[in-house]
Amino acid sequence: MQHENLQSNTSTETVKTSCCVAGGGPAGMMLGFLLARAGVDVLVLEKHADFLRDFRGDTVHPSTLELMYELGILDDFLRRPHQELPEIGALIDDFAVTVADFSHLPTHCKFIALMPQWDFLNFIAENAKVFPKFHLRMEAEVTELLSENGLVVGVRAKTPDGVLEIRAHLTVGADGRHSTVRAQANMEIIDLGAPIDVLWMRVSRHPSDPNQTLGRFRSGKIMVTLDRDDYWQCAYVISKGAFGAIQQKGLPAFRENIEGIAPFLRGRTGELKSWDDIKFLSVAVDRLRTWSRPGLLCIGDSAHAMSPIGGVGINLAIQDAVAAANILAHPLSQGAVTAEDLRQVQKRRDFPTHMTQGFQVTAHKRLINPALENRTSLERLPLPLKLLKKFPSLRRIPARLLGLGFRPEHIHSPEVNRHATAGSRFSPTQKP
Repeated sequence: MQHENLQSNTSTETVKTSCCVAGGGPAGMMLGFLLARAGVDVLVLEKHADFLRDFRGDTVHPSTLELMYELGILDDFLRRPHQELPEIGALIDDFAVTVADFSHLPTHCKFIALMPQWDFLNFIAENAKVFPKFHLRMEAEVTELLSENGLVVGVRAKTPDGVLEIRAHLTVGADGRHSTVRAQANMEIIDLGAPIDVLWMRVSRHPSDPNQTLGRFRSGKIMVTLDRDDYWQCAYVISKGAFGAIQQKGLPAFRENIEGIAPFLRGRTGELKSWDDIKFLSVAVDRLRTWSRPGLLCIGDSAHAMSPIGGVGINLAIQDAVAAANILAHPLSQGAVTAEDLRQVQKRRDFPTHMTQGFQVTAHKRLINPALENRTSLERLPLPLKLLKKFPSLRRIPARLLGLGFRPEHIHSPEVNRHATAGSRFSPTQKP
């Protein structure tokens, strides 16, 4: 399809596909993989040149690992470098408690796998590219939705080679909590509020360090330390809007705060040489009232931003993708996705979204806020933590909620003969 140049030095490329996915994060890549596996022509657009961005969600929960098993790629996944957490715990002053024990889950993997998100996304991309109807365009940033008579018919994207216009039966917004797609569609957002922000950093790990991943609470400070083999991935929790005041006090004072809550790191916080070594995450907990409109669906963080509490965001996004593929693969293969088909995706995923966000909001109010206000002590421990310490069998409950979620999905979309799909009509490199 021929288009005129937008400018004298800018070309316009137009392509057609069954499904265009904006965003190459966990939700977008998994949806693209599953749809192509089911024989649906799909194009995933990722605005960056690669997936290499630090301090994104690195926790791959048992629910996601079970999907890897169902897809037949679990063994290959586990051969990639990762760390395994069979349990997670908390340390409040000197009170240690195991919060979740995954050893009793009815899954093939009874642990959380820690893997940098770029490795996870590259792994999904490698497996998706086996299917000829999967197409991935890097450095393609969606800037505009294309609509005709109230129906979303595709997107316009900016690339190094010029403008890319994609015409699609379905457009999926999987472009994160700052989604261009949902902003362009003017979709209503319900803000549930988040009283915290998070500072992410890494500090080297020594063999003599404690080997347990913990949430650490001490003297009005909270930090989560994740064992990443040769370094600690640290999440320092602060009150919403407090980062400026922390910066004003200076980096040495911040280093002292870290060493106060994790004394074994003393002498190593000098590795944080400037504020550039500390990544700021503004936490949001929100969701769309309606995830879709004709021709358009939002999933993952685009549909519901999650707090980092529990590390469930990546896994909930992947569950959305599985549900969407299960529901939409057949109508997409027929070129006839209806508004009701799209509503069914939200209907399927609303319950786990609401329940997970409700859990996170409650945790903010009952645990995180009191801890930041220095109202949590050994004498005032929340009752659930006391019970988890006294009755180890209760640890199965948070393990199930964190490890599997409120409604784990399973692969029901079909796998077509990958060689039979070789005649794909879409070539992401072909220009008109």
